[in-house]
Amino acid sequence: MWWDTSLIEATVTRQFVCSHLIPEEIERLDQPLAFGDGLTDGTYWEWIEKAKRIFLILSDLRVPDQIFGIIDDSWDDDDLPIALDQVGRLALTPGRDDRIVKKFYARQFHYLVNYIDKNKHIVYQDDDLVPVVVDKRPGLATNNAIDKVELPNKPGEAFTRRRFLIGTSPGNMSMENFLNEVNSAKNLQSGHLASYYGSYVHQGCAYVLFTHTSDFNLKSLLSTTPGPWKLLAKQERRKMMMNWIHCLADTLCYIHRKRRSHGNIKPSTILFCSNNYIFYTNMSRLCGEAAVSASERSVFDRESYDFAAPEQWYRPSANAHRRNMLVQQSSASTSSESTTFSISRGGSDSSSNAGSVLYTPNPLLDPQAADIFSLGCVILELISLQMKRTTRAFASHRAAKHKLAGRGGAVLDSSFHKNLAQVESWMTGLAKDAAKKDDLVFRGIAPMLHVVARMLSALPQERPTAQEVEQAMYKILTEKCQIAEPHCVHQYGGVGLGLGNLSIRQQDGNFNIATKRQTGTASRPSSSIGGHYRSTSSLERETANPAGSSGGRHALQDVRASHERPDWQAPRHRSSFSYIMGTN
Repeated sequence: MWWDTSLIEATVTRQFVCSHLIPEEIERLDQPLAFGDGLTDGTYWEWIEKAKRIFLILSDLRVPDQIFGIIDDSWDDDDLPIALDQVGRLALTPGRDDRIVKKFYARQFHYLVNYIDKNKHIVYQDDDLVPVVVDKRPGLATNNAIDKVELPNKPGEAFTRRRFLIGTSPGNMSMENFLNEVNSAKNLQSGHLASYYGSYVHQGCAYVLFTHTSDFNLKSLLSTTPGPWKLLAKQERRKMMMNWIHCLADTLCYIHRKRRSHGNIKPSTILFCSNNYIFYTNMSRLCGEAAVSASERSVFDRESYDFAAPEQWYRPSANAHRRNMLVQQSSASTSSESTTFSISRGGSDSSSNAGSVLYTPNPLLDPQAADIFSLGCVILELISLQMKRTTRAFASHRAAKHKLAGRGGAVLDSSFHKNLAQVESWMTGLAKDAAKKDDLVFRGIAPMLHVVARMLSALPQERPTAQEVEQAMYKILTEKCQIAEPHCVHQYGGVGLGLGNLSIRQQDGNFNIATKRQTGTASRPSSSIGGHYRSTSSLERETANPAGSSGGRHALQDVRASHERPDWQAPRHRSSFSYIMGTN
């Protein structure tokens, strides 16, 4: 039982006090206080109302009658906690009894609970009782630095707790750095992000509580179907997976709107609760690999490499850079030029081996653009899972063109950024399979592949923003999949979709994802997204265009409305996306 103020007030009533005293002592409750020399007309009962915690402690020690002597010495709850060397002054027993003294000292902390509330940081004393209940069921804690906990003031909610050693020793974090990370983490609060809830320091360690607890991650889902997922009906699974894609895009839009980037998007950092609720890990250092040893950190992270943007893992040579500039200049001078490949590779050599190039930090790296590439890889994995294709088969397909072994000579390079041509052919296969399905959900597969195609562009400036991705995914879910109300219905007003250069075409029974070149040099908007952020239940979400906006979503709809395209097996109608399903 956690004794907070409300519970103590409700428990220590006059009836409760009388039940622990003998008749003579009960009569004394209404007598005037012995001290004060008649200057006060207060009674012992009135004073007990200011010393309810002390009375509870005395009752636990089975010496409740000592409350009168303690009151005569003017002790009350404001004096708690009492230091161990001062407890003897209470004169709890006729003679000195160290056992009673130690019991009183330890017991007082049970009635001095300082709860951890949202966005609250507490520094507990070493002897304080921290109101955190650790779930010690076997298999729940991933290591001794990460565990699942509950708070007595938040019944029914579970949190992830991370522990950090504070100090100057190697591997420890300084208190200054810890508090800086806490202040930074407070600024990001989202339902689909492991968000900072609270933190505390106790006995030389610092602890952080994050919302949500992970029962499995996307990496495990892609390889083995978890129990909670199996329990869902087929149609519910299909809709939920499409919702996941939009939720991830919507949350990344929120992060980028805060002028931040995630920086570590990959299947193992996309987590699920037991009810299949999806969320990102927090990108703060507080949610990093806190308990990973130095030797483990030095091991090559294959997953991070596979899902990273190309600019994160190598710096192009001077010749490659010149080729990229020529491609950009050519793109700027060409009007709506159609190409036969879906993913713009910017002149970079995507067939080079992973082990042949070492990572060099790029001072000009756009971290938000890198997030878009990584999220595109994740979305493609989810679409593949939706189409019942295994992640292992996808990895083998990506690495099929390599003749040499990958990093260290051990395995082939199955990364996305080094195998864009193979990724394109995989996407074509997904579109072909989706066209054979009658379920409305699968109508969203092809247009989603349009979005992913731009997200996986080798040149960062050719990728859409998170806002563009979110808006596109929302329209796909509502218009193509006929999902009346996606889980995330936030709005980020501002710029238009910019997806007019994507199309899927069918030629001779084969599906090809095509990109139309647009006039003008591709440029990436500032990470500061104009407009507003609000929730809405409307399916037709109006976009608020700030001053200087070029028209936003409505401008795109006006342009697209003049073109009719056959959409799947449904009658011809006006579409807001420039994709073509059917004969060219």
